[in-house]
Amino acid sequence: MISDVSGSTGDRGFWYGLRVQGNVIGALLMRELHTRYGRENIGYLWVFLEPLSLASAVALLHAGHGLPHGGIHPVPFAILGYTMFLMFRGMVTRADGALESNMPLLYHRRVTIFDMMLARGLLETVGSIMSFAVLMSLMGILGLADSPSRPYELLLGIWLLFWLSFSLSLLICAWTHDNRLVARFVHPITYILMPLSGAFYQVSWVPEPYRSWLGWFPLTGIFELLRYGQFHMAKDTYVYVPYIAGCCLLLSYAGLVSIKVTRRHIHLQ
Repeated sequence: MISDVSGSTGDRGFWYGLRVQGNVIGALLMRELHTRYGRENIGYLWVFLEPLSLASAVALLHAGHGLPHGGIHPVPFAILGYTMFLMFRGMVTRADGALESNMPLLYHRRVTIFDMMLARGLLETVGSIMSFAVLMSLMGILGLADSPSRPYELLLGIWLLFWLSFSLSLLICAWTHDNRLVARFVHPITYILMPLSGAFYQVSWVPEPYRSWLGWFPLTGIFELLRYGQFHMAKDTYVYVPYIAGCCLLLSYAGLVSIKVTRRHIHLQ
């Protein structure tokens, strides 16, 4: 009887803590939304209009030529790649300096570095997914794209991309705190990663031995999975989900340890 009561109390404590943490992240999300976009003019609509406009420009660049996309129209091919890469790039680059701009929030006992980074990551994810959905719906109306051929694989790819991006954002947040030298490399590296990510090509187009080298890069496998989920003609030959998940798990552990160590070195005045 005693064990039942203690177990019930523990369950209530867990769900209460989870609800409180959800409220904290929700409040941080709204704060980030207001701080970044404000309420003037179209305000919060910029959360998806910004990536929407950038992705539209890239789609127009690909509209005038027919690249060998394996039976996939080049415009939806580019839209998928660029909107999802914007999600990755936004989470990674905005991690630089995240602590400095949100330091006063750590005065609140329930607010953690993890919460701040998660709120930022969710905002980037929502904006990119909304932009992707709007543009692909437009492509469907124009007869250039169909609905996702394998929706579960597409959702799995989005989740893995979020997981990888969020894990890297934790590492960058910790490494760039009080280290401007490291911070200077974040943006250039994301530009270098754009052609390496596989966002704008299929791995099957790449000759050996470079194709095998790309297999070790989890971001390339994620984009292969995203295309496999969206397009009927895409293949999953070079998708290794257990390997990608293992990389994400290791990066998550490293990121959590890094922000824990960084938090110990932060002294609030």
